[in-house]
Amino acid sequence: MTAPVSSDVATNSFAKNDFVKEHATFNHVWAALMLEELYRLGVRDVVVAPGSRSSPLTMVASEHIGLRCHCHFDERGLGFMALGIARGSQRPVAIITTSGTAVANLYPAVVEANLLGVPLIVLSADRPIELLDNGSNQAIDQRDIFSHHTSVYHDLPPPDAEIKAAFLLSTLDQAVDQQRRTPGPIHLNCRYREPLYPSNSLVDASDYLTPLGRWLTTSAPWSDWQTRAAIPPLKSDWKAFSQQRGLIVIGRVEDSVEGRVDASHQAQQVLELSKQLGWPLLADVQSQVRFDSHNLIHFDLALHDERFSEELAKAEVLLQFGGRLISKRLTQFIAQQPWQDVWLVDPLPQRLDPDYCVKRRWICQPADLIAALPTLPEQSPWHQLDNLQRRTSHVVEERCNSFSEIGVCHQLAQLATGQLFIGNSLPARLMNMLGTHRKMPLRIFANRGASGIDGLIATAYGISCTHPQPTTILLGDTSALHDLNSLALLKQAAQPLVVVILNNDGGSIFHMLPVPKERELLERYYRQPHGLSFEHAAQMFGLSYAAPDSLDAFVTDYTQALQVGVTLIEIHVPHQQVADDLNAMGAALREGRREPGV
Repeated sequence: MTAPVSSDVATNSFAKNDFVKEHATFNHVWAALMLEELYRLGVRDVVVAPGSRSSPLTMVASEHIGLRCHCHFDERGLGFMALGIARGSQRPVAIITTSGTAVANLYPAVVEANLLGVPLIVLSADRPIELLDNGSNQAIDQRDIFSHHTSVYHDLPPPDAEIKAAFLLSTLDQAVDQQRRTPGPIHLNCRYREPLYPSNSLVDASDYLTPLGRWLTTSAPWSDWQTRAAIPPLKSDWKAFSQQRGLIVIGRVEDSVEGRVDASHQAQQVLELSKQLGWPLLADVQSQVRFDSHNLIHFDLALHDERFSEELAKAEVLLQFGGRLISKRLTQFIAQQPWQDVWLVDPLPQRLDPDYCVKRRWICQPADLIAALPTLPEQSPWHQLDNLQRRTSHVVEERCNSFSEIGVCHQLAQLATGQLFIGNSLPARLMNMLGTHRKMPLRIFANRGASGIDGLIATAYGISCTHPQPTTILLGDTSALHDLNSLALLKQAAQPLVVVILNNDGGSIFHMLPVPKERELLERYYRQPHGLSFEHAAQMFGLSYAAPDSLDAFVTDYTQALQVGVTLIEIHVPHQQVADDLNAMGAALREGRREPGV
């Protein structure tokens, strides 16, 4: 079983007993230097795919007592598992693959890591340049294969005693510093000539390593790169901004301090600021405070209500923390308002402004900006949104009491504990709309960078490795089929893990999109029904299985699944049902009729 990732610094035998001077080959000398330096720079987890050309890296990683190694036979799933571990632990994670299409299979995970600013470090083994473009087996051009989706790329030369060891160490130090400035993946292409495996004699690298001097007996990186950026004084700007009617929106917010797993710390600071200002708070499900009592929890649906929208439109300024909002209705509302000013706070140096409303862009953590704001006296709320939203909440409670996708998601938002990973397409939208306020904290994750349906199970498994609490995965049937191989990872889970699959037989989200619906276009080319069930997949991968047929049965099966092992819960629902339910809910809110007791 894979042990939960801890932020504790492991003791490295190299640092205690001097760096190892004898190695299987000179390739292993360079591999040992690289992995030791990455350890000193904060890496604690390495994910490894099988392969021959990558043997020097694999062997060294397996022998380093400070590194935890995780394995998967599918490189696409491997990349997403690394993404999950890095997000859950808030530490960089190294990925080791062999050459050829093994590297190309990491592409989707690298793209997602780049968009979310996740610190992956790809160590791809490669042939030397003389073995390219001449028919050599498993040799492709891997140079800059990920294009502009990486923060840093280096095509390293084959290990050579004529090249100083300090070159290799300083290259890594600079790459990781650049990664900290511009968060995202690093790609280091590692060319190895044969021999790749140990022989009867070891390579004595004492003379080669001697110039490293003190590095050999300490635990510090070769070179120390320091960056400090201060937030300028904000007294006059903040006074003018805060005296207007304001709205606070929280999108994706995650703590980014290495080793820290308190994902709600940043968002809690925003929540307290909204209370102090008396401004309404609209928190996305990725914000970690989505289910807090201060959040206008059903704002996405409430925007169907003309009275709610009109009251919200009285806001003059917008203060947004985190980007990549799930709610399309909210993003449309933001785009249509004649804001006096818009501030956006996010640590990633990306625009994150699809409608070009932002007037001031702060590249920092929410808590850093809030700490720099002058203290103001507590202000009374300027709005009447709470009362208007209560009507929406009544409609939600009334219509989510039957066995359906919206009923299951509504229940899951209340029942989930520990960590919840939400798949893309409909699950993300449903969880962003539904649920009720809850007191128990819940760590929530979603791959909303590229918002793809690939690698979701693997990402969630990686996240589950980082926290000693149960993990729940909610995803659609097409997403589950896309990452079916990663069900093989789940038996290694050290804590209870529950996979909830909403099986509506294809892409039912297309019922709600303006795609062509005449003749067979919708069914064959968009929704693509498959007629498959996951019962035998669960059996194949050794997972417990349940297929409840009522909301009460789901609550029972899910509650039991949280106690032990790994369980796949399949929810069979008609493909048209969720579209009909959401349309009916929206119509009820737009009609403006008062529900009984409201």
